[in-house]
Amino acid sequence: MSDVLSIDPRTGTVRGRVATEATAEDVDRAVRAAAAAGAALRDRARRADLLRTAATLLEKSGEEIVATADAESALGSVRLTGELARTCYQLRAFADVVDSGAYLDVVVDHADPSAVPAPRPDLRRLNVPLGVVAVFAASNFPLAFSVPGGDTASALAAGCPVVVKAHPDHPATSVLCARILRAAAAEVGLPEDVVQLVHGFDAGPELVRHPLTAAVGFTGSVRGGRALFDIACSRPRPIPFHGELGSLNPVVVTERAAETRADEIGTGLAASYTLGMGQFCVKPGLVLVPAGPAGDAVVRAVATAEVPSGPMLDARMREAFLAGVRARAALPGVEEVLVAGEAGDDGTPLAVRPGVLTVAAARLTGGPHDELFEECFGPVTVLVRYGSAAERDAVLAALPGTLTATVHLAADERGGAAADLVAALSGIAGRVVVDGWPTGVTVAPAMQHGGPYPAATTPATSVGSGAIARWLRPVCYQNVPDPLLPPELREANPLRLPRTVDGVRTA
Repeated sequence: MSDVLSIDPRTGTVRGRVATEATAEDVDRAVRAAAAAGAALRDRARRADLLRTAATLLEKSGEEIVATADAESALGSVRLTGELARTCYQLRAFADVVDSGAYLDVVVDHADPSAVPAPRPDLRRLNVPLGVVAVFAASNFPLAFSVPGGDTASALAAGCPVVVKAHPDHPATSVLCARILRAAAAEVGLPEDVVQLVHGFDAGPELVRHPLTAAVGFTGSVRGGRALFDIACSRPRPIPFHGELGSLNPVVVTERAAETRADEIGTGLAASYTLGMGQFCVKPGLVLVPAGPAGDAVVRAVATAEVPSGPMLDARMREAFLAGVRARAALPGVEEVLVAGEAGDDGTPLAVRPGVLTVAAARLTGGPHDELFEECFGPVTVLVRYGSAAERDAVLAALPGTLTATVHLAADERGGAAADLVAALSGIAGRVVVDGWPTGVTVAPAMQHGGPYPAATTPATSVGSGAIARWLRPVCYQNVPDPLLPPELREANPLRLPRTVDGVRTA
């Protein structure tokens, strides 16, 4: 067994040994323990208490959590304090979802012997939890998309125990947060084993293969996510794999928008693509800018904006970023208007400088430029200069699925052409933004964080109350006597749940 080490990305030094990598036997024990604890989560009120108590305990340990996460990620205490607040908000929001019972989607169709084309039996349906959920922590969000994050919160809210595979970039943070979640479970009278934590590269495939694992939540790279997705699909009993893999998050700047607010758009883009050193899943990685003087002004504003240098999350990501920028810059017709590169002269060995590339739109539809259609994780963006709406639309038609797509319009562009452009963007993205930037994902019921492949492996959302649906399946009860029905489906509605009865929604 190998040691799991906590490493400071600012200095590259080892902070200490945190744990040992899990063996196949360790993974088996963790999954079986979680499965055994799952029955206790049937109590909805206690599940809601667990989520709220977890939020409270995380807040009480906030200073330690932020300090530990910053030491392992270099994301800064301000950013991480905000991320902790978001994480606690998510937990409480899912507690409210559990309390409401709306996620159960209770439907009752009473028997109707006169129904056409055939008599209808008594039918009653509700959603039930899938079972043990394997959660893969994300590198770039050590809290909100990791051990106490949205996948864990939504799975617990659905009534599913979780086994989290910690990310190697923040193992100490993962251990600390897992301990707090387990303490919250004990405090509300639930088994601590409703939350389990494992470490190590080999633990990931073992977790997906385990026969008691019922579903997977993953946030990470296309390569790693696709490998695990294929395992989930090739099992003797395939399971749902909800993976967020890679996203280009294209932006379209119209001619009129460039003419009327080039500086605003350019500086906004610079701030967005360098936020968190470009290590956000919704970083704008490809921006369609008109050719000509108006577009030139946007390019100048992006290239001359004051942008930060700083460390990436780990050495592997840094090397991948530098290699990715070099490969893209070497493509025919690609120019570097702001040169990315190493920036470790101040004693920060993992630091990099942001970069901006430009290329003509015609190059992307007539030559070997596939790499420009792939996410390059880190602070770089590609400005694609289009000479006509036809060139712009040809590029959009060639793009893969993406989490977001953005369009910047002039104030007077609210007619048919703008509506057609918004509609076209909705065909490739899960979220469409107008006159803003995609970085920053609001936790709200209407949020959609997921998109066509490779942005995600399923059309579900991983943010907002809709995320709970990933861990549920519907069961229909036909002509079942009332005493044998789950309380949620009984005729008197003893739990006072919202339901649809004979086609009519009731509170």
